[in-house]
Amino acid sequence: MRLFHFFFFVLLSLGLSACGYNTFQSSDEQIKASWSEVLNQYQRRADLVPNLVATVKGEASFEQTTLTQVIEARSRATSIQATPELVNDTAAFQKFQDAQGQLTGALSRLLAVSENYPTLKANQAFRDLQAQLEGTENRITVARNRYIQAVQQYNVTVRSFPSNLTALVFGYKEKANFSVENEKDIARPPSVGFGTAPVPALGAASGAAK
Repeated sequence: MRLFHFFFFVLLSLGLSACGYNTFQSSDEQIKASWSEVLNQYQRRADLVPNLVATVKGEASFEQTTLTQVIEARSRATSIQATPELVNDTAAFQKFQDAQGQLTGALSRLLAVSENYPTLKANQAFRDLQAQLEGTENRITVARNRYIQAVQQYNVTVRSFPSNLTALVFGYKEKANFSVENEKDIARPPSVGFGTAPVPALGAASGAAK
């Protein structure tokens, strides 16, 4: 009997491996790791905003509307609990995208407006923050692209035969991903160069709720 159980376990393990069960496990772990890095970089950007706002406030005549938009956008972005479960909820994931997109757009406008303030542009602290934001936006793009690739691989496994049968049995479903129609705008970092044309604000799709 014990020998039978042993061979049954071996056959079951081989069967699960052949039908994609192990692939689901590794892909899911890759998604979790990629998602954590996306959140890490978004948090890094959010942490830079208060210092940026404090520095800009030193410019007495700076446009308060633009500054307020950045503060409000950061508040919306950080208010969302971006848990691992969020990637399984298309609506919640879209809301997360929208909030981060609003912050991207608000920062773009703030940095574009700063070009009109020579004393602010000459402020070393402001220049340092711009450089940090540029680096962070680049890291966000890299982290987001890795997440997109991990989710695409996972979702293909969910839909492909015979792994789709495993997905059906174990309840694996497609995960939310960054919207293709918004990716071009999302991936465009705020302009941080001096004397260059400002980057346009995000499109209506990103700005509406993003």
